[in-house]
Amino acid sequence: MRILLDECIPRRFRRELPEHEVRTVPEMGWASFKNGGLLASASGKFDVLLTTDQRLSYQPEVSNLAIAVVVLVAHRNKLEFLLPLVPELRKVLKEVKRGEVHRVGP
Repeated sequence: MRILLDECIPRRFRRELPEHEVRTVPEMGWASFKNGGLLASASGKFDVLLTTDQRLSYQPEVSNLAIAVVVLVAHRNKLEFLLPLVPELRKVLKEVKRGEVHRVGP
C-alpha cells in the first residue's frame, strides 16, 4: 500500500510501517499545499493519507477522491504518543477503501 505521511506526523513513524511504501509530504514537494490541494495531489498516487489533522476528516471531497484518509488521534503528534496507535492502524490499513475517512485512537 502507498501511504503518504502528512507534515504533522514525524518522519520516523514510517519505520512502523515497513510493509508499506511510505513517503512524506515534504519528500513529494507538497509542503505548502492546503488540505484540499494536498488531497487532490495525492489522489491516485497514494492509497492513504495518514495525518493527525482532524480537520481533514471533514473535507467533503474525500468521498470523491481515489485516496483514503486515516486520522491518528493522540494527545500530541510526537512519536511516543503515536506509537501506541500502530496496532489499531495496521488493522484499519487492511480494510480501508478509497474515499473513506477513518479515525484511529480514542
